Amino acid sequence: MIKVLKPGLATSVQDLGREGYYHLGIPPSGALDQYALSAANQLVGNPAGAAALECTLLGPELEFQQDALVAVCGAHMTPKVDGVEMHHDTAFSVKAGQTLRFDFPKAGARAYLAVAGGIDVPLVLGSRSTYALGALGGFQGRRLMAGDELPVGIASGKSHAGASLPMALRQSLGGEITLRVVPGLYYERLTPAAADSFFAEAWTVGSEADRIGYRFKGGSALTFQPREQPFGAGSDPSNIVDSCYPIGSIQVPAGLEPIVLHRDAVSGGGYAMIGTVISADLDLIGQMQPNQKARFKAVTLEEALEARRSYKKKLSCLSKLFPS
Repeated sequence: MIKVLKPGLATSVQDLGREGYYHLGIPPSGALDQYALSAANQLVGNPAGAAALECTLLGPELEFQQDALVAVCGAHMTPKVDGVEMHHDTAFSVKAGQTLRFDFPKAGARAYLAVAGGIDVPLVLGSRSTYALGALGGFQGRRLMAGDELPVGIASGKSHAGASLPMALRQSLGGEITLRVVPGLYYERLTPAAADSFFAEAWTVGSEADRIGYRFKGGSALTFQPREQPFGAGSDPSNIVDSCYPIGSIQVPAGLEPIVLHRDAVSGGGYAMIGTVISADLDLIGQMQPNQKARFKAVTLEEALEARRSYKKKLSCLSKLFPS
């Protein structure tokens, strides 16, 4: 059992998500940085998709009521056991009665704390991930609160303190990020000048960025081709007759600030999607802090598929190093 002394800013239980229910309006949820969650789990001998804690910007303070093997990957938020610094991307032991805290992030936005055996909350629609808007999954369908007691599953015993990610498999976080985008179904609604400026200019992550979507600011307003709005569409030039939203899709309400929808986003609505951030780059978005810079880069579908193959190859390297 792990007792939550302080919950941090937005700490929740996440795994790799619940696929297959988006058509019912239930998003996949799951870790915004799927690679970091997989790495932390495999360092402690868990399956890649075991439930762990996603710690956003300000980490929790946790009291362990049993001995445990843990690992922290993702954002560089130095973990401390009773004040003693532990290594990032490395499995370490916590004894019963000890307290785990985190420093402020030096890079990245979300750290993933995996515990050998996994966080043993109930499965909901095949996943332990938290979807807070729907009060679904995780620990009582919500972010953690002070006083919560988290159950821990049975450890596999297949890992040990000191197991560490090789440098080639560690993440590089911070700095200006390039996000690759496949231009979307409604890309042609932009004027040529707007399409050019969207990809040419740097954008800044807004303070509103969360698991539902990342808002970007600071670029030029985007203009849309004039047209008579079809029946069922709103009056704003960016409105369309309702359509499905893929995860990673980019909408620009009123043409002002692009929003990249993420893993807790609604499944459809009435804004034009000018493009979709490719799946291989979604982890990067989840690690962006407010005020961090990004640029969007147009790629073809073939390039997106090749990037996905490379991403899956990296995940495969993890599983070969740390077979669960």
